[in-house]
Amino acid sequence: MTTPPPPAARASLQDGVRFAFGTLTVVPVRVTRWDREAARAGMVCAPLAGAVVGLCAAALGGLLLLLGSGPLLAAVASTAVPAVLTRALHLDGLADTADGLGSARPAADALDIMKRSDIGPFGVVTLLLTLLAQVSVLAQLYADGWAYGALAALVPAVAARLALTLASRTGVPAARPEGLGATVAGVVPVRTAIATGAVTTVLCAAAGLAIGPYGAVHHAVAVLGALGAAQLLLAHCVRRFGGVTGDVFGALAETAATAALVVLALGR
Repeated sequence: MTTPPPPAARASLQDGVRFAFGTLTVVPVRVTRWDREAARAGMVCAPLAGAVVGLCAAALGGLLLLLGSGPLLAAVASTAVPAVLTRALHLDGLADTADGLGSARPAADALDIMKRSDIGPFGVVTLLLTLLAQVSVLAQLYADGWAYGALAALVPAVAARLALTLASRTGVPAARPEGLGATVAGVVPVRTAIATGAVTTVLCAAAGLAIGPYGAVHHAVAVLGALGAAQLLLAHCVRRFGGVTGDVFGALAETAATAALVVLALGR
């Protein structure tokens, strides 16, 4: 009788931070563990990676405003930073997922379409509309003041990665036996995912206090709206593909970020 291998040691916070930044950003960190324990810690730390990306986006947008640029250029820069800091992998995942969903093919064929290096018409249109929406909202909020634009760069970036934490919760299957989706699918206990979501939402609301009490409520609602939109897409992808993939995770991040921005543009 073969003795089963011992369970992997619990991953440390450092392991989780390394995994989160190593897989979700281009920050030069060394991922020392690539197992499900490390993936669990990493996906819980995903909002932290989003905060760093968002702060960088806000800093560049604010710098351009300080140097005399208009809000539109600041918005373009703040939209470009997350793409650069993720090697555009989330945008690529959004396009691939759009092509897979739009193909109306069986799950296996749709997954094959998503693995191709080219981008089809559904992906192109989805990318264009998503980027236009992001830039237009950021330009609107930068026009209201640097603080509004900076928060609009920060909070949606955090919400985007929080959506990945929730998408990694127990019960969400992987569509393929390999890849990032298979590594992180189902690794985060539901209670941990909910707790991470609650803490992150409160912190985003606290950041919104920079523009007043209504700003706190508005930014909390933006996070909840982002998570709701991502959950709808996640449920559809699980039904359509049988689970999640790395591309689906990218699509969830971009969908959540865009939804958060739309909420911030409304009710002002």
